[in-house]
Amino acid sequence: MRQQPGSVPILTKFEYLIALAREKNFGRAAQACGVTQPSFSAGIRALEEQVGLPLVIRSSRFQGFTPEGEIVLGWARRIATDLRSMRLELATASGGLAGLLRISVIPTALAVVAGLTSPFRARHPNVRFSVESANSGEILRQLQNAEIDVGVTYLDNEPIGKFRFTPLYREHYRLVTSALSAFGERDAVSWAEVAQTPLCLLTPDMQNRRIIDRLLSRSGAHLPPAVESNSIMVLLSHVRTGNWSCVLPEKLVEIFGLGPGFRSIPINDPEEAHIVGLLASDRSPMPPLAQAMFTLVLEGGLVL
Repeated sequence: MRQQPGSVPILTKFEYLIALAREKNFGRAAQACGVTQPSFSAGIRALEEQVGLPLVIRSSRFQGFTPEGEIVLGWARRIATDLRSMRLELATASGGLAGLLRISVIPTALAVVAGLTSPFRARHPNVRFSVESANSGEILRQLQNAEIDVGVTYLDNEPIGKFRFTPLYREHYRLVTSALSAFGERDAVSWAEVAQTPLCLLTPDMQNRRIIDRLLSRSGAHLPPAVESNSIMVLLSHVRTGNWSCVLPEKLVEIFGLGPGFRSIPINDPEEAHIVGLLASDRSPMPPLAQAMFTLVLEGGLVL
């Protein structure tokens, strides 16, 4: 017999609400939950009837949540996270840590993620990983909404709010340029010199770009970037032409390896570094997968 909307478990209705917040569209949210749109909408209405208040602002399309809906959504996320943590803890007690560890990483740190996942997998072989690229603001939002377990982002440049965190490494900067460029034979360059160089840079929504902009502005007048992209591969492909240079973190350059025709030149005068670290939501107890990753980092059981 087909389940009636009113008989949908409260936890399922919470999952509907969370999906609607994520997708911002009734049709996509219903699809994500594996139900028809009428069943999905009926489930949301049944939840509203249970709490006795409207939760969703309705018109011809999804317009957001009422103030009461935001409160219920917050509780739904906490309850869903606690339920997921309980299931993981039970699985761990019976057969070791297992499940999917969801990680979001700023683009400039993507190359170091294997330094986290490889030793973690060696210690917990039944854990799988989902690694996605996101800017720093999106990572904080995802952590707040329990959409990821941990994030890797900057700790000391812009406010990160109330999260648990631990440092991973210090980010130093290099000018990546063609070996045939004006700086091709240099051992180091200053930020003032970089400021007058045609550059390819990440887009302004990236915190790395905001760091670079601040360093360039401190050096005086600087050229606007000739190319902007949210893809590091796009930046490097433009550098390869010999017409532009870019500024990248030292670790990223080391792990990628630039090959012949490229130069990676330290930028000093002044030399600056920023701390990249591991973040998780400030929950107690910390969910098992996030706790296991923090334990690994704090014990020094990895190389970054």
